[in-house]
Amino acid sequence: MTRPPDLARLQRRLAEFAAARNWQPYHTPKNLVAALSVEASELVEIFQWLTPEESARVMDDPGTAHRVQDEVADVLAYLLQFCEALGIDPLTALDAKIERNERRFPVAGEQDGREPGQLPES
Repeated sequence: MTRPPDLARLQRRLAEFAAARNWQPYHTPKNLVAALSVEASELVEIFQWLTPEESARVMDDPGTAHRVQDEVADVLAYLLQFCEALGIDPLTALDAKIERNERRFPVAGEQDGREPGQLPES
């Protein structure tokens, strides 16, 4: 049975893939973040002219679903390589960001009496 992928193993595979092709000199933070932006834009392009309803059903079409999955994989690959280049643990960074957002945007009514859906004042 194939074991499920984990983040560290995927990052190692990406690093090994790049090393085998001597791509490390090009995998600078600047280049990786630019590539990440391009790949994210390619994902946006799939949804650009869809209605909200069409976008919710995008995975129903096998051809489009395959394109979405490929672009998601490209975005994640470049994000993981970018994190590796800068020594960022993406899961730790995400966990810390969620914690900050939970403090910044408490559930309405819990602490400040705001109505549900009401944003805090700046």
